Amino acid sequence: MILPYVGFVTLVLILLALDLGVFHRHAHVVRVKEALGWSVVWISSGMLFSIFIYYSYQNHWMGLGLTPDAMSVPQVMADGTRVYNDGSAAVIKYITGFLVEKSLAVDNIFVIAMIFGFFKVPAMYQHRVLFWGILGALLMRGVMIGVGAALITRFTWIIYVFGGFLILTGLKMLVMNTDDDDIGENFAVRWARRLVPITERYHGQKFFVRAGSTASHAPATPGAMVEVDRVVDAAKAGMLMATPMFLTLVLIEVSDLIFAVDSIPAIFAITTDAFLVFTSNVFAILGLRSLYFALAGMMDKFAYLKLSLAIVLIVVGVKMLAHTWLKQVLGENSNLYMLGVVLLVLTGGVVASLLKPPKVTSET
Repeated sequence: MILPYVGFVTLVLILLALDLGVFHRHAHVVRVKEALGWSVVWISSGMLFSIFIYYSYQNHWMGLGLTPDAMSVPQVMADGTRVYNDGSAAVIKYITGFLVEKSLAVDNIFVIAMIFGFFKVPAMYQHRVLFWGILGALLMRGVMIGVGAALITRFTWIIYVFGGFLILTGLKMLVMNTDDDDIGENFAVRWARRLVPITERYHGQKFFVRAGSTASHAPATPGAMVEVDRVVDAAKAGMLMATPMFLTLVLIEVSDLIFAVDSIPAIFAITTDAFLVFTSNVFAILGLRSLYFALAGMMDKFAYLKLSLAIVLIVVGVKMLAHTWLKQVLGENSNLYMLGVVLLVLTGGVVASLLKPPKVTSET
């Protein structure tokens, strides 16, 4: 079963190499029009991959569809082989997982925008930070998905733990204010500052420089950065130092790790097939960079987005807790109904946000 993963990871690496090495080789400010175009490309790529999902699971290429899926009722072929996901079932689960992960990833855009604002990251360097941040996120999620799938295979009761956790997370999102202006006191930032000296200013798009390098004219970062750009004594000359770009990258990785704790159990509520979980997760994350540049300036217009995301988490959590009963009541179409509910909730959140009257500011 390792072959499909090798092929998929190779495809992703090729796409990422083309992205950074060809299409975004030179640092530049990503405009909304360009970001929307790339968002269409990444979303279309994720949806087109469902064609491969259908035929590979329908014909069980490389053993796909033959591994146990706690969210499926296995079918028995004429030769006695148990089929857990045929082409249609796999596509529905893949698309549902893709939409759930994509919608939850949107919430991460709020945090990314806050991090960029705090560190005053120049607009022309933001794409590079997000590229490496998302590459690291893919590695972390791959490990977490593997661990999660192994736990569910060995301890089936952990499905109910995941379900309860999702419900609590959704309820927490409904009542908790996630705005945090004191990013400089984040444990990851404090740890990074202790680990390596940090320059006061940006040095182009570099994450590390040698002490004594000429500082750029980019804005200084907030907080107590180590001031070595202007005065470097003989003992510090040549010392490897991190730039504020590195601090930004560290914080983005930590934020994604926190979001992954919510989103990965959510996809396991739809399917426990590791390949479907991994591929839908990866394609949802790949388009996060372009989606950020497309939506970052409009996030305040989606007032009910966080509410709809919280409802999605609660819905998938309930589905995880009651998956056996739901399969008995709804039959083979339970995942199709789940897809419909997710689309309805997300569409409702977007429409309600667009219909909300603009705030009237009083003039004094």
